[in-house]
Amino acid sequence: MYVLMKAATGELNLTVITLIAIAAVIGFFWIMWPNIQGSINSQWENISSDYSGYIVLEHNK
Repeated sequence: MYVLMKAATGELNLTVITLIAIAAVIGFFWIMWPNIQGSINSQWENISSDYSGYIVLEHNK
């Protein structure tokens, strides 16, 4: 019985560590998402404003 309880406690510890790690990753992105989104949007606006409607392919010989 003691061996089973020890194994169950070990599994519980791993579960708790996994949940804490997942919460930490979610928390990081929750805090950083406005900055990431702003950076993506500013880069997207730069790409959109530079687009003239033509694709130029250059071939160097």
